[in-house]
Amino acid sequence: MEFIEAMKNRRSIYGLNNELPISDEEAEEIIKECILHVPSAFNSQTARVILALGDNHHKVWDIVKETLHGILPEDKWQPTDEKISGFAAAHATVLFFEDQDKVAELQNAFPLYKDNFPLWSTQSSGMVQWAIWTALEEKGVGANLQHYNPLIDEELHGTFNLPKSWKLMSQMPIGGITASPDEKEFDPIENRFIVLK
Repeated sequence: MEFIEAMKNRRSIYGLNNELPISDEEAEEIIKECILHVPSAFNSQTARVILALGDNHHKVWDIVKETLHGILPEDKWQPTDEKISGFAAAHATVLFFEDQDKVAELQNAFPLYKDNFPLWSTQSSGMVQWAIWTALEEKGVGANLQHYNPLIDEELHGTFNLPKSWKLMSQMPIGGITASPDEKEFDPIENRFIVLK
C-alpha cells in the first residue's frame, strides 16, 4: 500500500523554490536507482538522464526562455516568461533523453521487431520519468514535467556538449514545495478499466 500511496501523492507541483528538502547527493542516488531498476524492452536500457544543478540548472531555463522569446509574439510573451521563471526558481532540473544509437542498434540486431523499438524506447522513458518523479515525491521534493523539446534540442546539446544520438524527451524542474496542487479530477474508472471473468 505504500507504493499505491506514493503514486497517489505524486502530482504536478508548480510552486517550487530553490530549497530542496534533501541533499543533492540523495537526489542523485534516488535518480541512479530509478535508472538502474526501471524495466526496458529487451533490457535495452536506452534512457539517459542528466541532473542539472546550480548554474547548469539556470542555463537550461535560459535556453528555454531565449528560444521561446525568439518565436512568440511580444504581446504573448509575458505569461510564458513568468511560467519559465517559475521553473528557473526551482533547485535543479532533471533532463530525460533516449539514446537513438542504442535504439538503432537494437533494430539492427532484432529486425523482426524493428518498428517496435522506438515505441518501446518511449515507453521506457515514460517509466523512468514517472519512477524518478514518484521517488522524489516520497522525499518531499516537488516536481513537474515540461516538454520544450524539440525547440530547445540543438541549443541544449551545444551548450552541454551532449551526444547527438541523445533525443530529448522532457525536462523536470525540482525543488521545495511552496504551493499545493489543485484537486485532481478523474474520469470514471468504469470507462477505463474492464475485468473479464
